[in-house]
Amino acid sequence: MMVKFIRLFLLLAFLLFLAACGDQYNGDFSYKVQDFTFTNQDGEEISKSDLDGKFWVVDFIFTNCTTVCPPMTSNMASLQDQLDEAGLQDDVELVSFSVDPERDKPETLKAYAEARGGSFENWNLLTGYDFDTIKEFSIQSFKSAVEQLPDSDQIMHGTSFFIVSPEGNAIKNYDGRKAANMEKIVEDIQDMM
Repeated sequence: MMVKFIRLFLLLAFLLFLAACGDQYNGDFSYKVQDFTFTNQDGEEISKSDLDGKFWVVDFIFTNCTTVCPPMTSNMASLQDQLDEAGLQDDVELVSFSVDPERDKPETLKAYAEARGGSFENWNLLTGYDFDTIKEFSIQSFKSAVEQLPDSDQIMHGTSFFIVSPEGNAIKNYDGRKAANMEKIVEDIQDMM
C-alpha cells in the first residue's frame, strides 16, 4: 500500500514538474498560436518565428469596418505610443490581422493605420491569405470567432486585444474598444518582464 502511495506521489510530482516547464508567463489562459507566414503593410513576409522571444499584442480588424475597427485601430496606435513612452517599443510587437483579406491589400492597411496615428517600427498589419485561413487561424489560435455576415460587406469578429507571450502563447485579452485598457496592457506586460 505504501509503495503505491509513493509511486503515485512521485508521478504527481513529475507531472507538476513537467507542467512548470511550459509557458513561464502567467495569464488568464494559454492558447498556442499557430504558425503563420503572411504579408505586412510593406509587402514583406512576416512569420510567427519573426516574433519569437518578444511579447506581442494582437487584434483582428478590417478597413471597410463601419463599427469597432476604427476605434480599435486608434487604440492600437495609442498603445504603440504608450509602449514607446514606457521604453518597451523594442520589446513588444503589435500585430493586426485583417479579416477581410480580399479588400485589405498591404497599401490599404498601411494608409488605414497611418490615418489613425500608427507607425510601423513595431506594428505589422497582416494580409495575404484567404478568408477561410484567417477564420480558422482566429478560432484555433485565439478562440475568437470570425464570420462573414450574410448579404453584407461587414464581417463579424472579436474585439479583443490579446497579449502573446515570448513562447508564442496567447495568455490575456482585453476589450480593444476601450482606450483605458491600453494602459492596463502596458502595466501587465511590464509586470511580466
